[in-house]
Amino acid sequence: MCGIVAIVGQTAVAPLIVDALKRLEYRGYDSAGVATVAQGKLARRRAEGKLVNLESRLQAEPLDGNIGIGHTRWATHGVPNETNAHPHFSNDVAVVHNGIIENFAELRTELAADGYEFTSQTDTEVVAHLVSRELARGAGPVAAAHEALKRLEGAFALAIMFRGDEDLIVGARNGPPLAVGHGEGEMFLGSDAIALAPFTNSITYLEDGDWAVVRRGSFEIFDIEGKPVARKRQQSLGTSFMVDKGNRRHFMEKEIHEQPEVISHTLAHYVDFTASTSRPLDLPFDFARIDRLALSACGTAYLSGLVGKYWFERIARLPVDIDIASEFRYREMPISQNSAALFISQSGETADTLASLRYCRKAGVPIGAIVNVRESTIARESDVVLPTLAGPEIGVASTKAFTCQLSVLASLAVRAGVARGTISPDEEKALVRALSEAPRYANQVLKLEEQIEKVSRELSHYRHVLYLGRDTNFPLAMEGALKLKEISYIHAEGYAAGELKHGPIALIDENMPVIVIAPHDRIFEKTVSNMQEVAARGGKIILITDRKGAEQATVDTMETIVLPDVPEIITPIVYALPIQMLAYFTAVFMGTDVDQPRNLAKSVTVE
Repeated sequence: MCGIVAIVGQTAVAPLIVDALKRLEYRGYDSAGVATVAQGKLARRRAEGKLVNLESRLQAEPLDGNIGIGHTRWATHGVPNETNAHPHFSNDVAVVHNGIIENFAELRTELAADGYEFTSQTDTEVVAHLVSRELARGAGPVAAAHEALKRLEGAFALAIMFRGDEDLIVGARNGPPLAVGHGEGEMFLGSDAIALAPFTNSITYLEDGDWAVVRRGSFEIFDIEGKPVARKRQQSLGTSFMVDKGNRRHFMEKEIHEQPEVISHTLAHYVDFTASTSRPLDLPFDFARIDRLALSACGTAYLSGLVGKYWFERIARLPVDIDIASEFRYREMPISQNSAALFISQSGETADTLASLRYCRKAGVPIGAIVNVRESTIARESDVVLPTLAGPEIGVASTKAFTCQLSVLASLAVRAGVARGTISPDEEKALVRALSEAPRYANQVLKLEEQIEKVSRELSHYRHVLYLGRDTNFPLAMEGALKLKEISYIHAEGYAAGELKHGPIALIDENMPVIVIAPHDRIFEKTVSNMQEVAARGGKIILITDRKGAEQATVDTMETIVLPDVPEIITPIVYALPIQMLAYFTAVFMGTDVDQPRNLAKSVTVE
């Protein structure tokens, strides 16, 4: 997801904008740029690649001006290069844009017929030309921006600046997030509170269809018809966190090591460790009265939901339908009025998940949001927010957000079991005590770092990897494969171990490492049989198990990673850590950009 920062300030803004853009690097990007207005003139500096390249450009060619807009771009239309980098200009107009203008081809043809020349491959340039054309027709800057916005279709957040006006930026939102930051004699726009944290903690979030006229001493928000609207001004949580690697090499490494603490914070929000009971929740539905639960999410969040399905059905005997959000939103699933829906998202801005939520909203279904950002769009459009208390997750590949999502889902499943009478008070206490032990066990797993780093060095020599697991370890196998793909660029696939003979076994040979997630449980022997099939074909097995599993796995392994013996309900939470560490260290040995892997973004706010 791209990032926007804009300032109507009192001092030179270009260095401030670049520093703020650094706080958005976690989203992923491939180019960056900044533009200012000074002495009635528009000027910009752009650079392909990381922000350090833009900084070098600005050192050689500084930008004056107390008003400016900046952007980090993740390519959608056009290759990542300086020409396609934002801001884009058209005569008197500068624009930065997140999202996709879906009708850009039609608009581009229309504008070209009117004599407007396009210098980039982007969809964004049509916005600059649309505004410029309205100015040429005699409209003032604000009216020109409004007329252009009415022509746009798709998902977008915009900041628009004008030559000759050093006290005006127009912002707009239709999908991707955009917030107004309030200062003393200065104002800001940003993609999120983290970007604006150095300047202010007083934030007003735009809602879909809003556009804002921002000046040093004032701001106004309008709907698409041009009618004034009021939006809540609030204190942001973004300033309370230090977005810093500490003494770690990468944000991902730091976030892996933060998990014992954030898992503890999250669990404490949902269960009472002292009484060993689940906390009552103010939900818009009664678990005892619904007959189905719909879950939807994308990526890692979807895989946490798959684990949650096992928990809800096993503990609460509550049937669960779960879909990838990009499928859910289009397959027109019939939804029972006697059901509820939960949507899971780290950022709370994921476009497909938000669209799925709105589908359920139209169906009249009560909605809960499991999100890491309480101020996000998904949170604001839900009936109840069920927060994950992971803090800002900067690495693109999710780690602590995933285990916190699992912590919320496990706690909810216990609460549902209590409400539905499927577990006794003693069983509730046992489950809560088990959950309370998850942080301690997670901390023990982190001490296996040296062994996992060693096997990761070996793993980095292979180009394909299989992951196998059964029960809740099947979604974990898919999550392990996803992590390895995301950051090391090694091709990996996760399968249910019982599916091995239905296709994947054809891939097994001496060049195929197979990572098996297999704690000693009621189906352990079944998984051992699958490992024997792999071994018989020369596959290299990396077994992640517990002490009893290591003793009883009668198969030669390339490496056996022995985890503590843990209660069944917290197995997915604890076993998530070694698969994250395997991916992390493998990527380090591969020399990839661990925190910002190619082609990926932290929050995907377009389809």
